[in-house]
Amino acid sequence: MNGGVRKTRGITKLLVILVFFAFAIVALLARGNGCCVVVQLAVLPRSVPAVSPWDAPPPASHPSGKTPTTSTGARAAAASEKSEAVAASSSSEEEIPARPYAADSEWNIQWESIARSLNDTGIVRVGLLNFDSSEVARWRITLPAADVRAVSLAPAADAVTWDALYPGWVDEDGNRSSCPSLPDPDPPLHDYDVVAVKLPCRRQGWSRDVRRLHLQLSAAKLALHGGSSSVTPNDKAGMVLILSEPKCVPLPNLFPCKHLASRHTHAWLYRPDAAYLRHRLSLPVGSCQLAVPSLRLTPRSAIGRSRQAYATVLHSADAYVCGAIALARSIRDSGSTRDLVALVDAENVGAEQRAALAAAGWQVRPSPRIRNPRAAGGAYNEWNYSKFRLWQLTDYDTVVFLDADLLVLGNMDFLFESGAAPELSATVNSGARFNSGVMVLEPSNCTFEMLMAGVHDIDSYNGGDQGYLNEVFTWWHRLPRRANFLKYVWAEGDRAAQARALGAEEVHAVHYLGIKPWLCYRDYDCNWNVPELRRFASDEAHARWWAVHDRIEPAELRDRFCALGKGQVAMLEQHRRDAAMASASDGHWNRTITDPRRLVNQS
Repeated sequence: MNGGVRKTRGITKLLVILVFFAFAIVALLARGNGCCVVVQLAVLPRSVPAVSPWDAPPPASHPSGKTPTTSTGARAAAASEKSEAVAASSSSEEEIPARPYAADSEWNIQWESIARSLNDTGIVRVGLLNFDSSEVARWRITLPAADVRAVSLAPAADAVTWDALYPGWVDEDGNRSSCPSLPDPDPPLHDYDVVAVKLPCRRQGWSRDVRRLHLQLSAAKLALHGGSSSVTPNDKAGMVLILSEPKCVPLPNLFPCKHLASRHTHAWLYRPDAAYLRHRLSLPVGSCQLAVPSLRLTPRSAIGRSRQAYATVLHSADAYVCGAIALARSIRDSGSTRDLVALVDAENVGAEQRAALAAAGWQVRPSPRIRNPRAAGGAYNEWNYSKFRLWQLTDYDTVVFLDADLLVLGNMDFLFESGAAPELSATVNSGARFNSGVMVLEPSNCTFEMLMAGVHDIDSYNGGDQGYLNEVFTWWHRLPRRANFLKYVWAEGDRAAQARALGAEEVHAVHYLGIKPWLCYRDYDCNWNVPELRRFASDEAHARWWAVHDRIEPAELRDRFCALGKGQVAMLEQHRRDAAMASASDGHWNRTITDPRRLVNQS
């Protein structure tokens, strides 16, 4: 009995040894055709990363109702690819570049969104920015036939802040200010079919994040075939896939919606125009330098001018009709022959006023006004989101918007030349924000829809269109201040410099803040009589407006639509009495009023 047991145990041991040697022989025979790696995994346990993108269970369902497959279309093939990828990631000597901006990038990628975005696109080369090693490996599984490369990008220096990119002041006269530099991707060139970038998205201030700007500019550089400075007859650009949390949208004037091929949840796939990208990349990285260094007009062919226009917006009552009539006169006086388009809310600007605008030279287009949902009823900013309708002027490639309380003193057609001033170009208002009184924009219905989609969610710092647009177009481009010269002084000592600028013909357009010239007596700027408004007072600017007023033709336009109402005259007289009681030191209140409009209302 015991002998039988011992014999049985001996046979068992022999079988175990034979099995072991059999596996070893298979491993030796298989070496060279790649399967030995799988055998070793089966026989000799080895360590694998505790967390792997392939350990996660597959999605429960696909939007189509079917379980998604990989590009091979078979689960068995996918399983084999996973095993091979694990082994490859362990044995490969390639160094995956560390993400330059890992902070705020730790959000889960929905890989099925990427697969849907890149379906049947014939991709051969893929460049990746800001992905970790496990994500790079997953990319290679998602696109097994493609040459997938992780691109190195050094992070921006700590000193490169948004304030450094968008300073409140630069040397505009000589344009000698410089911008901080952002490192270029390495290697910079590979003629990628797709450049994919994963963007950080912090909870607050995400739209003014140097990291997001740097990554998007780098993706644009990588997408250009031949490099960002090369121009070839067959100028091409690869696709750009931007991955970002849905609330943190890509830069709308670097990757505009008109170039958007598809969007799936957090994946935006763009087919950019190479010339468009190349021009954007030639611009200063922020408002630290002028986007248009010269204000001199270069004689050019009239070809293309039919696709360019100046535009203004009138959405409430008739208070700005006189200003718009004078604006049209001033544009024509400057020598410009570009189209003039006035977007007018027909229900709130009367037929007689619309006819007067047309007689002044404006193409009057009906434009239903848009309410600001965050404004109080009757407030000054209740309807100023009507400015968004400028993006619906799609029969033009470029529109220069001018507020109706501006006056053009010098030809501004340089803003149209060869796309020198791209969307969105404007003058600085304060700090990192622009003033929306003069803007260069590129009409697009999808941009209009984007603006409308955010009216309930995007906060405006000043409660109006200017604050809203500053949150959307954070990557704006700086125009010289004299393209939108604000009638405003920070301190009394600045008045002499302001007067010199206006007298030396250095200013191209004056923006009349405070009480408007046509609502004052022509004798002097009535902002002097109100202590809170004196910073808006300028006798020189006031005189320039009235000189244009006197050239308005036909004369009945200025007589009828620039008249003073009795209520306005009463207010002006009260302000004069208040200034006299306070013995205001400027003494304007003591001047004799000769404006005949005052006499008309007293008769």
